[in-house]
Amino acid sequence: MKALLCTRYGTPDDLELAEIADPVAGPGEAVVKIGAAALNFFDTLIIAGKYQYKPEMPFSPAAEFAGTVESLGTGVTGLRIGDRVLGYSGYGAARERIAIAADRLVRIPDRVDFDHAAGLCVTYGTTLHALKDRARLAPGETLAVLGASGGVGLAAVELGKLMGARVIACASSAEKIAFARRHGADDGIDYAGEDLKDALRRVTQNKGADVIYDPVGGDYAEAALRSIAWQGRFLVVGFAAGNIPKLPLNLVLLKGCDVLGVFWGSWITRDPAGHRANTEKLLQWCAEGKLSSHVHAVYPLGEASAALKAIASRQVMGKVILRP
Repeated sequence: MKALLCTRYGTPDDLELAEIADPVAGPGEAVVKIGAAALNFFDTLIIAGKYQYKPEMPFSPAAEFAGTVESLGTGVTGLRIGDRVLGYSGYGAARERIAIAADRLVRIPDRVDFDHAAGLCVTYGTTLHALKDRARLAPGETLAVLGASGGVGLAAVELGKLMGARVIACASSAEKIAFARRHGADDGIDYAGEDLKDALRRVTQNKGADVIYDPVGGDYAEAALRSIAWQGRFLVVGFAAGNIPKLPLNLVLLKGCDVLGVFWGSWITRDPAGHRANTEKLLQWCAEGKLSSHVHAVYPLGEASAALKAIASRQVMGKVILRP
């Protein structure tokens, strides 16, 4: 079968398309023929050796996928050959087939295609965990989303609206804000053109946002925190800007606010039942047309380098999909 392989740390151009042996389902495993695999920003870091975990080489990027169950190992219950499923593997999905623990797979409703299902797990899963389990976002509260047109940012806009919040989309261009508005954002702030702290205070009539969702980091984190509402919740989701901010703790004291870490990748192993429930809810909402799981572009496996470059250069709004 064909697989996209990282054989040495480097750039997207250093990835290799190779023929490797088909996987075999071990005990408790299923082999899935992959119909679509989704790429995320952290894939650009994994192949460069700059992410928090470093898979043994050679490995394939792409942490999430959707496809059809082809074979089952011994001891597997609850799945049948031919089932349409999505899964999260951490890495390794940029290939034609994958062997994975069967309990990490979730059935896909008929009304959801592989492209949209593949892009649902990481970004929407992270965001639902952040807003529901960590921040306890309540109807009527104000949610400010940084990086609002990217994968997790768009998920936060859509889920925030679905949960009854007023959503302020913060992004680096008018085009990206317009995109977020089309997906439900109530207000928009172009933080490339105006001061984020002042703008957040302005659009909230000096009250501040109850919840701030920050997958960007860098200089924007402190500016957003300075505008947070009394007893607000600041969600640390990631650092797409490249710099990990150092937040002044006096701001946390003066605002009486909470700074909450969102480590979805660890949470799903500590609470697999909660992860499965969240994923099934996301698939239900997607099937009902309440979530877009917007696909920015689809690439064949052999053009994965172009897909990863688009993500790294902040050109992507929504998700990028690979089709093996």
